Amino acid sequence: MANVGEVSLDAGFGSFTVVDVETSGLRAAQHRVLSVAALTLDTAGRVTREFHTLLDPGCDPGPVHIHGLTREVLRGAPAFAEVREELSELLTGRVMVAHNARFDYGFLAREFDLTGDVLPVSRRLCTLALARRVCLPVPDCKLATLASYYGIAQTRAHDALDDTRVLAGVLRALVADAARLGVAPPMLACPPKENYRETWNRGSSRTGPKQPCLYTYPGRLGAGEPLVQGMKIAFTGETSVDREILVAEAEAAGLDVTGAVSKLTSALVTNTPRSGTGKARRAVEYATPVLTERQFRTLLEKVRPGRRTDDPAAAAQRGRENRADPPLSGRRFLVLGGSHAQAAAIRARIGELGGSAAVNMSARVTDVLTLPGAESDHRLAKAVELGLPVHGPELLALASAPPLPESSPSRGQDGEPCVATPVEPPRPFAVSDPTPPTVLGPGHVMDLPTAVHGDTWTVRASWVQGRNWEVDVVAFLLDGDEKVSGDDDFVFYNQPETVGIRLNADGPSEQSVDVSLDRLPDHCVRVVFAAALDGAGVTFGDIGAVEIEFAPGPDVGTVARATLDAATEERTLLLAEIYVRGDNWRLRAFGQGYTDGLAALARGYGVDVAG
Repeated sequence: MANVGEVSLDAGFGSFTVVDVETSGLRAAQHRVLSVAALTLDTAGRVTREFHTLLDPGCDPGPVHIHGLTREVLRGAPAFAEVREELSELLTGRVMVAHNARFDYGFLAREFDLTGDVLPVSRRLCTLALARRVCLPVPDCKLATLASYYGIAQTRAHDALDDTRVLAGVLRALVADAARLGVAPPMLACPPKENYRETWNRGSSRTGPKQPCLYTYPGRLGAGEPLVQGMKIAFTGETSVDREILVAEAEAAGLDVTGAVSKLTSALVTNTPRSGTGKARRAVEYATPVLTERQFRTLLEKVRPGRRTDDPAAAAQRGRENRADPPLSGRRFLVLGGSHAQAAAIRARIGELGGSAAVNMSARVTDVLTLPGAESDHRLAKAVELGLPVHGPELLALASAPPLPESSPSRGQDGEPCVATPVEPPRPFAVSDPTPPTVLGPGHVMDLPTAVHGDTWTVRASWVQGRNWEVDVVAFLLDGDEKVSGDDDFVFYNQPETVGIRLNADGPSEQSVDVSLDRLPDHCVRVVFAAALDGAGVTFGDIGAVEIEFAPGPDVGTVARATLDAATEERTLLLAEIYVRGDNWRLRAFGQGYTDGLAALARGYGVDVAG
């Protein structure tokens, strides 16, 4: 762990302005900034200037139970136009730093646009993305979790000024730990390639990510009975209270809000049960109990306690396989050197033996496996400095295996072979995952644990840092015929959002897609994720392995991961798919490459591509 008091940011990436906003909702297209704070830092990480103000945009302040900013509190505060110039001075020519930076960047860009100006930010750094790169031994990367890990006091969560002060301390520590690991901070040029302006005019039936329900499903609502925590509730039609507020109240009460009606839906809330909407029709088909908005809010006042998903009895009921751990279980290997084919074969074998292969150095890397040429990779010296065990491919003889690519042990700078150390020295960084994620190989399938983690998932792809590869992550929403129903079902950098799907650029070597399964269109039974190269003369053979991770949210721990290697000439790569099987969603890792470009792949799925 970094000593916060001894950290220096003098690492060649300039001066920083740490920013946080509190907003009336989760979408810049529909909601407004209510409070903004900005701290400028010098290269030693010291605060040189503080700025904070409340704002009164003249709208409903939204989730007051989160930020505490009521109409009365905001009354008399300036409009954004009145503080724009001062905020511009703090941002111009500096790196904007925020936790989940795309959120703060999107809201500030929208506010500047509404006042006829452009957000003066040319580079941004997301501390959430940096924390994922460093990969600390913590269950998630929420700001409060990182602050606790680094011993930084947080006095008022969701207060813009306090959050920026906390984040400044977290930033200092994260940058120091990243430097020790040789991890480059994921600076992103702005405006990003994703066309965030396009989403300002797009509507949505539900705003923000669905909160995972912490309670097991107790069944349907019976006549004259109370609501029970864990019940699945759907909404349809117009309501007198804003839908977002109803959803927030339901989730705060421990109910599981879904975006569709199924046989498991406990109740449908609607003021117009004969409206003919898809949800209303399914409610009739499944004999789903129906509540008016007024009846629902009355029942919300007395929700019966449910059984938590982390309750030991519930865990025993779900059951857990008890299998012997394979030889490399819990170990995470960074493979250095070798040809692409050799490295791909080694990474595949590591997976077969129960380990996982990393594409970048992080605090979760436990071992390094070297192939010829590894000595020219600067990460080998960093691994030795950190005390990580360094192995040759002979380590994989722990179990019988097909012949591995022939190679000789890599040699360090002193000319001696790099081999496994008999006794491992103390390693302050390398740790096993608190709950190791499931490791998937190409073609492997698993059920998404939606009952435990909910319906909102993040699919994240990353590749080797430090090179300016132009990689585009895309998603296709497919129907039962394996085709899109229209161009809106194709999500890419120029159309980064559609119903239930959002593409995010988290850094120069990391992109992610947020998926709300309960918000996907009715025709969508499968979501396919792919990566494509932009630019001539580059293939996935040049880039190397692509790592994909699946997590129930952008700041939550990884549930499953896969390391995928294409061959030498592919320019598009199918990464994974999420699809419906019966009443469940399943996940499959792919790793299938094609020599054609993105346009050909899109046409294959039915997208109308010009030219």
